[in-house]
Amino acid sequence: MNRLTKNILKWKWPIIIFSLLLTAFFGYQLTKIKINSNVIDSLPANDSVVSLFKSIGHQFGGNEVGVVIIEAKNVFQPAVLKDIQKITDTLAKVKGVASVTSLTNILNFDGIGNDFQVKPLINMQHLPATKQQIDSLKQQITTNKMYRNNLVSDDGTASLVIFKFSAGGNDLAVVKRVKKAVAQLSLNEKVYYAGGPFVTAMVSKIISEDLIFLIPITFLVISLILYLSFHSLQGVFLPMLSAGMAIIWALGCMPLMGINMSMVSNNIPIILMAVGSAYTIHVLNRVNQCREKDYRKALRKALSLIFVPVSLAALTTMIGFVSFIFGAYLKMIRDFGLITALGTFFAAVISLFFIPALLDVFPVKKQEKVKTKTQNHRSFLDHYIIQPLTKSVLNHSGTIILIWFILIALSITGIFSIRRSVDTSEYFRKNNPEHIAEKIMTQKFGGTKPVFLQFTGNMQSHDVLETMKKAEDYLEKSPYIVSTQSIADIIIKLNKALSGKKEIPDDAAIGQLWFLLSGNENISQLVSEDMDKGIVIAKFNAEGTHAAADFAKYMQPFLKKYNRPGCKIQMTGLPFINAEMDQSLLESQIASLIIATIFVIGIVSLILWSFSRGLIASIPIAVTVIILFGTMGLTNIPLNMGTVLVASIAMGIGIDYSIHFITHFHDGVKNGLPVPEAIRETMRISGKAILINFSSVAGGFLVLVFSKLVPMQYFGILVALSMLSSSLGALTLLPVILKWKNK
Repeated sequence: MNRLTKNILKWKWPIIIFSLLLTAFFGYQLTKIKINSNVIDSLPANDSVVSLFKSIGHQFGGNEVGVVIIEAKNVFQPAVLKDIQKITDTLAKVKGVASVTSLTNILNFDGIGNDFQVKPLINMQHLPATKQQIDSLKQQITTNKMYRNNLVSDDGTASLVIFKFSAGGNDLAVVKRVKKAVAQLSLNEKVYYAGGPFVTAMVSKIISEDLIFLIPITFLVISLILYLSFHSLQGVFLPMLSAGMAIIWALGCMPLMGINMSMVSNNIPIILMAVGSAYTIHVLNRVNQCREKDYRKALRKALSLIFVPVSLAALTTMIGFVSFIFGAYLKMIRDFGLITALGTFFAAVISLFFIPALLDVFPVKKQEKVKTKTQNHRSFLDHYIIQPLTKSVLNHSGTIILIWFILIALSITGIFSIRRSVDTSEYFRKNNPEHIAEKIMTQKFGGTKPVFLQFTGNMQSHDVLETMKKAEDYLEKSPYIVSTQSIADIIIKLNKALSGKKEIPDDAAIGQLWFLLSGNENISQLVSEDMDKGIVIAKFNAEGTHAAADFAKYMQPFLKKYNRPGCKIQMTGLPFINAEMDQSLLESQIASLIIATIFVIGIVSLILWSFSRGLIASIPIAVTVIILFGTMGLTNIPLNMGTVLVASIAMGIGIDYSIHFITHFHDGVKNGLPVPEAIRETMRISGKAILINFSSVAGGFLVLVFSKLVPMQYFGILVALSMLSSSLGALTLLPVILKWKNK
């Protein structure tokens, strides 16, 4: 180790120059980072439910639909209908919009005597003028299943303008153009936006704003904590420099590896700023504690003492992140684990090579101090925290164990109350427009979670269309389904208009009806161009983790009975994808924790050359995980795409405190110090570094409470709580155990 530290200082200038060149290279790569917050794109392509969902979205436009919601006391008032027409006509002219459907332009099929007419649902040239006419129009439209809950709400207080995005276009750019175009209209109604592209655009906007807003705040918070801890500008500058370089290197790898910024990875800079500064804190603390008169010798000694603990602490932290690569269902979480693990590695390398090289070039100047009892300087940490904790550990071990036992027991009761959530509406604050839009869609239009039944067969066949109609009837008997829609409904309506019979006609008549429908662009949302596939769209409106599973079980008898050659039926939809994501949260949490636990205990055991010591060092972090999950259950914080990351991260970062403490303690015992004195010495040096580390890490993560994404707020709070628990565990529970074990 001495040889390595000598070489680091010997080759200081090449190390500094190479590090700065790498920073410049990766800094340039940052200009190429792209943001993609679409959860659908992050789903595994080999999942049959997901692949069918994406296929239907691509072929029928189901996943690339935007919705403008118009709220009014009565949408059938002439003034409101004119505003709906304004929006419809305006959207039709927006670049990137393929088609627009609303009450004011949709065609209606009517039979008058023996004549068949295709005309607009609402005659915009002769709008209702009296209350009676308005009520009559409302009654006519809201009682028609094709329009009720699809274009207008039951009570007539909300209407939708639905539009499709052009294939191959930039959806985020189209969203901006749509919002800008509608904002320029003089409208008297409340307008909201819904649909996948709008949610994705909102998340992307929040990610950009959070990065711009939160990173400087995190920098200031951590800098302030470091200055109060070290009382020197160098003690602030060097940790923040190492963290900043690690962030640039890690994020610079993203475009090189084809990885986009997502709603999960947007907190990587915050994590690396907190974690990256921690390793340099330990290096600086060791340098400050060395009593050698020769600065270079002190630097070399400090580096030789801290190199292994920092390297192994970084390794265990990386394991916490790497566990997501093997245990996560969503690609965005796997990408997060990979980039954050890389960033942690970079932070450790910078702290152990670049920072010592820099310290050798710009040495810390120490002032000579005469140490007497009256002149001995005792810092705030030493006097008010370190010394009281040391006395408690040495004199009140039983009380400490009792307090931790109570916390563990209380937390275990909360673990059984943890709930899981993949509901996108919970990602936003309650006053966010997307949250309000989701609420309106759920309450007035049956929700935004479609279920698709894809029929593969001849769409001009009586048997196939009759089966589609039976499927709709069966779906509507489920309490989870609000409404259904398919080409079979239109065929039945056309047949009734022509023949007076409300039924699916024979094959010959169907062919004639298809001729009448040719050129109608709305049909492409229900039937493929080759007429070999068609879909039944059902609106699913139910909450809870078991609703989708119950519904799938309900559908199985129908699918089994009617699935046959010439009429293949497949089912997919957001409820099933959400159910898989929900289950994956639990599986990802368990898998990542198992992976992290095995590797962390294994590596710590190797570090300490003892499996029993490895288990002892892991006790504080095990307690931390219990307290973490207990807090989530007791405070109703859900397990979601943000909070599922916390436990493994807490384990990876939190174990660092135990590693530093137990390594320093055993060095003291090995050098002949009695156990109480070894604990005092460890608390004085490593204990101080742990508290500074905890303060900077927790302070950095707590900045996330200002994020506009609710999962990120929870993430910041829970990580800070985990750091508090793991640091206190390392400074109280661990030394008590070590004291008892080494009696």
